[in-house]
Amino acid sequence: MPKISAPTIAAHRAQTRERIMTAVASLTRTQGIDEISMTDVAAAAGITRTALYNYFPDKPALLLAFTEQVTSGFVARYRDELPADATAAERVSVFVRFQLEGIIQHPHPAAAELGASLGPDAYQALADHVAPMQQLLVEILRAGVTAGEFDPVPAEATAKLVLALVGAQRVPLSRGETSFDDAHALVTTFTLRALGVDAGTAGRAVGRRA
Repeated sequence: MPKISAPTIAAHRAQTRERIMTAVASLTRTQGIDEISMTDVAAAAGITRTALYNYFPDKPALLLAFTEQVTSGFVARYRDELPADATAAERVSVFVRFQLEGIIQHPHPAAAELGASLGPDAYQALADHVAPMQQLLVEILRAGVTAGEFDPVPAEATAKLVLALVGAQRVPLSRGETSFDDAHALVTTFTLRALGVDAGTAGRAVGRRA
């Protein structure tokens, strides 16, 4: 077990927690989060299984913490990296791109599938943790409608549909049945055209990167 190298117990706990999250992120790229055990995570983090349970009492708690960290990182990255002069259509494109990158980096099942395996309480908690990401998309859609770029749409319901389109690319991407660029172009173009954006503008938005 690693020795305490941090100046305080609190700092040591923060460092250990970060190692645990890093271990989960690494394992998801090879095993899938639904197949990872607490023993796997402890070994990858360089701590004992008993120590891991001092941070997370069970796998659902660990999964929820990891999901929250990934979601928070996504929202922060979007707000930090998106150019200030981006149009609403370009914002949709970048949002979809970041989402697809997340699928590749953390190729675990969708929240609904994980919730089904972990139970209804975990599913609701997962939904609560990813809510900020959905709310971000709602803001983009509402801004586009206000600016006259998008046709009037029910923003929250439309955001769920867009996220479902992104999620539909999870299996094709994992199986190599589609490329990242093709998946991004398909979801972005379909979404923007459905929002009333003309083909030329949609095409330019697809090509815009953060």
